[in-house]
Amino acid sequence: SVRFLGRTDAGQAGATRFAWSGSGVAFRFSGTEASVEMDDPAHFFTLLVDGKVQPTLATTSGQKKYALAQGLLAGEHEVRLYRRTEASYGPTRFYGVDLGSGTLLAPPAPATRKIEVIGDSITCGYGNEGADQNCNFSADTENHYLTYGAIAARDLGADLVTVAWSGKGVIYNYGDDKQDPLPSLYDRAIPTDASSTWDFSWQPDVVVINLGTNDFSTGGDPSDAEFTGAYQKFLAHLRDKYPAARIVALIPTLLSGADLTAAKTYIEKAVALRKTAGDAKVSAVVLSFTQDGWGCDWHPSLKTHASMGAALGGELKKLMGW
Repeated sequence: SVRFLGRTDAGQAGATRFAWSGSGVAFRFSGTEASVEMDDPAHFFTLLVDGKVQPTLATTSGQKKYALAQGLLAGEHEVRLYRRTEASYGPTRFYGVDLGSGTLLAPPAPATRKIEVIGDSITCGYGNEGADQNCNFSADTENHYLTYGAIAARDLGADLVTVAWSGKGVIYNYGDDKQDPLPSLYDRAIPTDASSTWDFSWQPDVVVINLGTNDFSTGGDPSDAEFTGAYQKFLAHLRDKYPAARIVALIPTLLSGADLTAAKTYIEKAVALRKTAGDAKVSAVVLSFTQDGWGCDWHPSLKTHASMGAALGGELKKLMGW
């Protein structure tokens, strides 16, 4: 009677694990109170009770019980819990729900629309609650619930799965590191566990890719052949996993100057090659949004994420006919 949100792994006895940004749980119950039992190093969750955002839930490692709602009016209620922080903190282990004298009801129904967003720190929400560009990364300033992808999904009435990790690229991670770029982690349910494979039973209507910023983050940028080849290979892999989905390749949203020109050229080339190969449901898209302030380490602020979310929602409405 609990619906899990995002990718999960039930391979460990007694617990369901999840780790990607925005993953979590949703359940309905009849009663006046609700708690969950988790072992969670992720630090912070966005909590909604009956559709209203509550104070942020703070967590710590170790199996503990967390009160989510107390003193509610007797009757039917819905609880949703989303990871605010990203997979690098390690997986959440979810053990169950405690409703006191209440009872679980049928879980919330899934939305009719489904979106997957693939990305890096921008998609995770790195620093979006930071005061300005002068703060560094911290769990308490990262809020996936208020990222452009989550905003667009809510505006469109869609379920969202996010597959993102700060610093990851298509071929080069931040600082020219080539160890485990995002495509190498993509098939995992728990990205820190190579044995945890996702079964792709959840089939999105549209997949949005926002990768490339880290590939061009420093002086040693990838060549046309390197980046275009890797991007085209990733597009082909996504098509293999999602035969019917629309694939939207965003031109990296934080690049500028020569880096932006190169990334745009390479991504558009990779998309064109896919179309030549017969894939008509792949598009390269430039988001038109307002840059309004900065979060930590020059990442998008909450206002910028809101503008990006509105822009993405508009593009998806046009592409999908929603």
